[in-house]
Amino acid sequence: MPRVNFAILVLLLGTSVVAAAEPLRDVIDREVAKAWAEKGLEPAARSTDAVFLRRVHLDLVGTIPTHDEAVAFLDDTSPDKREKLIDRLLADPRFGRKQGDEWDMVLFGRNPAGYDTRDRPGFQKWIAERFNDNTPYDVWAAAVLKAEGNSADHGAPLFLVQYDRRPLDAAVAVSKIFLGVQLECARCHDHPFEDYTQLDFYGMAAFYERLRKVDLGTTRVGVHTNVKKIVVGERNTGEVLFSGAATDQTPGKKGEAVAPKFMQGDVLEEPELPEGVEDPKSFPAKKVPPAPHFSRKDALADWITSPENPWFAKAVANRIWAQYMGRGLVDPVDNLAPSNPPSHPELLDALAAGLIEHDFDLKWFIREITSSRTYQLGHTGSVVDARPRWFERARTRPLSAEELADAWRVATDYLSVRPDAAQRVEKNRFDPLTSGFVLRFFGKPNNGVGDFQGGLSEHLYFNNGQVTSLISTSKGGLYDRLAGSEEPWEQRVERLFLTVLSRRPKPAETERFVAHLAAEDDQQDRLREAIWALMTCSEFRFNH
Repeated sequence: MPRVNFAILVLLLGTSVVAAAEPLRDVIDREVAKAWAEKGLEPAARSTDAVFLRRVHLDLVGTIPTHDEAVAFLDDTSPDKREKLIDRLLADPRFGRKQGDEWDMVLFGRNPAGYDTRDRPGFQKWIAERFNDNTPYDVWAAAVLKAEGNSADHGAPLFLVQYDRRPLDAAVAVSKIFLGVQLECARCHDHPFEDYTQLDFYGMAAFYERLRKVDLGTTRVGVHTNVKKIVVGERNTGEVLFSGAATDQTPGKKGEAVAPKFMQGDVLEEPELPEGVEDPKSFPAKKVPPAPHFSRKDALADWITSPENPWFAKAVANRIWAQYMGRGLVDPVDNLAPSNPPSHPELLDALAAGLIEHDFDLKWFIREITSSRTYQLGHTGSVVDARPRWFERARTRPLSAEELADAWRVATDYLSVRPDAAQRVEKNRFDPLTSGFVLRFFGKPNNGVGDFQGGLSEHLYFNNGQVTSLISTSKGGLYDRLAGSEEPWEQRVERLFLTVLSRRPKPAETERFVAHLAAEDDQQDRLREAIWALMTCSEFRFNH
């Protein structure tokens, strides 16, 4: 993949791009503080170690720290312990799974189109490996867009499988996700507010008109059996037809073929198809289709992921910023339009330039964001917005379904109770809970838009669902450690809080829990109730 030097970045992204030698975390803090001064805002104080510990674990590896990890960090007096923790979590294999969860929701959502994309262990394994290997974003994004290989063994093709014979929908999704541009308003007429025309839209859709999925049968992916192997074939012929604005349509009106056209750019230059080349009516099943003489989708993938593309770097920089800070510098993240300017334009330029300069190294980028003073602010303050527009305090967010299940298992030491727990969790991410129930009550994507509503269903699940099945009395679990300990109840209550909430209890909390647990009657039930109460409290449900 060709790279550009820093001088070109300045031309592409503006004179506000900072010197390459300045750490990006310092740029973040300077630009955000500049906005605070302009708006007359007072930021929150630095987060406590306990708040930071839980937040960064959930953000980077998707679960809470263990009791021993919490004690080690909280008792560490070294000044650079936060930086060391970030580095350790970025190197943790769970980092890939957590980031894979995030991008699985971006690329597919909970209920993707098409039956073939409902179960996607091949893709989920592949995307987790990309993050753990620190594959550059432009490299793995190009793999998704080129859809090479099969969906079970190589993962990436599954994204385009969901848009089989739906080129218009593919154009909408690709533009939103990889360019941060909402083209759908130009589907029926020229965009009423932006400089996107219907021909821009149909020109993008033309890149995907020739794609067809081919089922190669099934295979095994880890513990998952009968996983479909699907490839994306590309025909040599076939055009998108454009018949004008929706208001001009009449019955039987035929459209004219639209050539592939890069968004607000040039028409694709295609080599002439050799004489005598004919496509079959359909690609044979269970057989890898031949490569086309020229691939339109590959040409689009190369254009999208080029560092010279004016949208690509900004779109991913803005999206990842939103993942960790609660909202994009451009909000919503898929609307990088002139009519929707960024809150901090110089910062967005610097984030995009930094990504290009570092060859789209996402671990580096995430490290800089989480190491910034801005990310490490406390979550309290006068602002009540869950996603503060000017980032004057940390955002508040609910845990996703996956995070809840993982955190509950850590809190109860469930993995120590069952020797086969790891294999069970690989097969059912929510084990020992029923996945259907967890997804029904907690499965909306953790999209950070601030519209969380807990509702009665969550409370009913906490009180009557399967949460207590995690509180095992077997040897090795949290219950066993507390019930079998001879330590004073004050010390056992401290272990309970550190294990479940990643912090030490306040004096009043210690007093109340000791009084409850030290009573001579119903001690078994009292201990289970105490564990359950912390597992289902608001503090556990949210990231703070």
